[in-house]
Amino acid sequence: MACARRLWAARSSAITAAATRSDPMPRRALAFALLIPLAACGEAEPAPVQQVRLDQPQAAPPSVMASSPDTSEASWLVDESGQSISFGNADEAPLLTLACRLDAEPPQISIIRHAEARPGLSALFPVLGNGTRSRFMVDAVLSEGEWRWEGSLPADDPQLDVFTGARDITATLPGRGMLEIAGSRIPGEFVTWCRAGGEVVAAEAEEEEETEANE
Repeated sequence: MACARRLWAARSSAITAAATRSDPMPRRALAFALLIPLAACGEAEPAPVQQVRLDQPQAAPPSVMASSPDTSEASWLVDESGQSISFGNADEAPLLTLACRLDAEPPQISIIRHAEARPGLSALFPVLGNGTRSRFMVDAVLSEGEWRWEGSLPADDPQLDVFTGARDITATLPGRGMLEIAGSRIPGEFVTWCRAGGEVVAAEAEEEEETEANE
């Protein structure tokens, strides 16, 4: 309404001025005078300025492990079932697990990196040692009440040779640090046993039973 009133006042002034002039006002000039207030009515109001306070809390970035776990006192332990071995510090959750799936054909070994994982993600898990450079594909898996990184492959896969020596091993998961694993015969013996389908352990058990019987 205010714009319409301003438009009417402008038109009236232009017409009055044209009537009082001794020489007729050109039609184009009169039309131009009438269009000026019309254009002014069409101008948009300035957009409100949005204020952003710099002290407002922002979303936190994804958590990333700042340093690698301390494994100076860590070691390999054989599970009671004999179907897996785990590397970690005493009285703490394991950091790395190798599990043998003897019910698969051929037998398979699962590599489990116990570290925070997000659903739907995958990663390459490089493991270096014993003259071998392996890169295992692992996926985020929910198992035994924890989200962890896990990958499986046939027990006879050459990449698993990285565990078959007695030298030091490094295993690095991007964003979750590097594991420095001291040399041990346990992982090599475990991989060899799994590749044989558990027959080696069975043979050793039979030999022990025979020895006890002869005694």
